[in-house]
Amino acid sequence: MPVRPDACPGVFALHDAADGALARVRLPGGAVGAAALRVLAGCADDLGDGAVHLTSRGNVQLRGLDRDDHRLAERLTAAGLLPSPAHERARNVLASPLSGIAGGLADVRALAPALDRGLCARPELAALPGRFLFALDDGRGDVAGEEPDLCWQAVSPGRGLLRVAGTPVAEVPIARAVAVLLDAAAEFLDGADGAWRARDVPGPQGPPAPAEPTAPPEGPTAARVGWVGGALVCSPPLGELSAAQLRVLAGAGPTVLVTPWRTLVLPDAAPGTDARLVAAGFVVDPASPVPLVSACAGRPGCAKALADVRADARAGLAADRFTGRVHLSGCARRCGSPRGAHRALVATGDGRYAG
Repeated sequence: MPVRPDACPGVFALHDAADGALARVRLPGGAVGAAALRVLAGCADDLGDGAVHLTSRGNVQLRGLDRDDHRLAERLTAAGLLPSPAHERARNVLASPLSGIAGGLADVRALAPALDRGLCARPELAALPGRFLFALDDGRGDVAGEEPDLCWQAVSPGRGLLRVAGTPVAEVPIARAVAVLLDAAAEFLDGADGAWRARDVPGPQGPPAPAEPTAPPEGPTAARVGWVGGALVCSPPLGELSAAQLRVLAGAGPTVLVTPWRTLVLPDAAPGTDARLVAAGFVVDPASPVPLVSACAGRPGCAKALADVRADARAGLAADRFTGRVHLSGCARRCGSPRGAHRALVATGDGRYAG
């Protein structure tokens, strides 16, 4: 059980890093529109370090902020990215990014915004910890594999399983998925007693439901990029986008989906979009190792880091030294590590790694 308050960052609860304050902007279901992308680009340019960083929960972060400058919250609110200031850290919602595009058993695209609206409409759910995670899985097992606290996972086009900390507890029709998830979140709060995650709350969660096996994350969303069922999946190296790259994305379609694997799905990309993205520094080649390599902030942004892990990751990619999924960490905390099997390289000093 946690022994300290939840300090998960948001926009109104900034985290003080070595390179300035850090803000995390929640994007339920990973969806962000073109206009909001342009606002994020302006915030990165005017208020931060000039970049936006993707997170392992399908959200974005801005770094290098001035804690006393309130323009960030004002701009994000005007852009519709903060519909409820009280709930902003509780809006952690994953959804299968390729749902309704390719694969999966059910289309969960409409469930994510509905869950977000329902969450913001219930004042008591503003008390959910910043680490508490919802997931809407279309049956392929991708976001169910991200260790959500509460997950609705499809087993057919119209039905799914409610999973609590990974354990199936009830069969729920898709029409009831949002309501059941919200009620389960309220039940968590009633018995949380300071816990941050559902797995930390003891006691039975109800009779087990018949379970379909959860497949490990695989396929284009988790490991590959390129054209998928009419959508384009691309990767910004190390999940970092410049303001200029954000503006290119904004011109590529009305909506972009941020995945928890630090890739981006453009559902409505037109032919030729891939060439424009490559020219802007994105990776769309399915054979590239870039989408499989991630890194924490490292030095100089993090005072605890023992190395400039992002520079080392870029050098390793340029020298073709990485095979498979790899995560570089500046210290033993291993922030931002991917779920599932991967090679963990932990810094022991400048340019030196164990693992």
